[in-house]
Amino acid sequence: MTSNTRVVVIGAGLAGVRLARRLGELGTPVTLIGEEEHRPYNRVLLAEVLAGRYTPEVIALPAPAALTRARVTGIDRGARTVEYADGSRTAYDTLVLATGSNPVLPPLRGLFTPDHVLPEGVHAFRTMDDCLGLSAAVRPGVKAVVIGGGLLGVSAARALAQRGAQVILAQQSERLMERQLDPSASKLVRRHLGDLGVEVHTDLRVRDVRCVGGAVRSVEMADGYALDAEIVVLACGVHPRVGLAQTAGLEVRKGIVVDDELRTSDPHIHAIGDCAQHDGNVYGLATPALEQADVLAELLAGRTNARYTGTRSLTRLTLAGQTAFDLAAFGETEALPGDDVVQLADATRGTYRKVVVRDDRLVGGVLVGELGTVGALARAWEGAEPLPAGGPLLHLLTNDGGS
Repeated sequence: MTSNTRVVVIGAGLAGVRLARRLGELGTPVTLIGEEEHRPYNRVLLAEVLAGRYTPEVIALPAPAALTRARVTGIDRGARTVEYADGSRTAYDTLVLATGSNPVLPPLRGLFTPDHVLPEGVHAFRTMDDCLGLSAAVRPGVKAVVIGGGLLGVSAARALAQRGAQVILAQQSERLMERQLDPSASKLVRRHLGDLGVEVHTDLRVRDVRCVGGAVRSVEMADGYALDAEIVVLACGVHPRVGLAQTAGLEVRKGIVVDDELRTSDPHIHAIGDCAQHDGNVYGLATPALEQADVLAELLAGRTNARYTGTRSLTRLTLAGQTAFDLAAFGETEALPGDDVVQLADATRGTYRKVVVRDDRLVGGVLVGELGTVGALARAWEGAEPLPAGGPLLHLLTNDGGS
């Protein structure tokens, strides 16, 4: 790629900023476009801002100088330009979509006002503006209902409780963080939230948001039971932000389809991060987004042997504060018939470690509490090599392999 090639990146989140920085280090100029007014930030740490542990400045990302704050409304693939809301355009030779994801807004009655905006007191929890708006609404004793018991819902509920809110977490499925954790680990997460005063309800479907004068007053369950609420947090997951790609005629399934060079169906356009679908996977996690950015930077800088072949990433949640809580999960945490399982639990200390082995290979694990062994376990899992003979699993579970 020549030095005067115009690379334009849409999206100033973790993936877009990482790509722009790496390209700059490799001598390739880039224009980064972000629509938020805030300085680019680490979205993973928004719950820590809500909890009051960090200020927005602490989680800011070191953005490149060539940052354009604008909203892109269209892509002209023939002319190779992107168009902004004000009608102006920027030309590109190579375009990268790092548009991220949008929060899932559940189909609840009363969720939107007649003007199609969320009522006062109802908050998504995806952007810095969401976080700051929610933070301004929290005060000691305020009644808050968090809808959703995944990673985001657990983080939001804990942060609100740390701010003194009376928090109820409503989860539709039977346990918390069911995508990442097995039942034993989920119970420990629930116990941790309970120790903070969070009231957790599982197998509970929210049906209705009740408002008075445009402000939320309660949420109603499917069984007719109502929960008083001055604040409602929607933590029901995310979906890839693919509108620009769809309108431009790119191939989109769950996300924007890309190959091992992170190219879309248009060879001049690439996609990385939450919006991208590689080999059937939409990861929605920070580690794959950063790895994709690094691979694409190498490719765009002319190092043609770089390829992205997928990411085996673990979920890690560290909740600091007076009652610290650490959690890590990777791979398959539920055993299949014929798998070997090793578990160590300490109910008094609230720690739990479990690994699943299939055909002498570590296929998954979950750790709650002490994470000293997570580094060694993750390396054994990522390597996907047969485990050495001689019962190494207990050694991995009980010795600090470096985290």
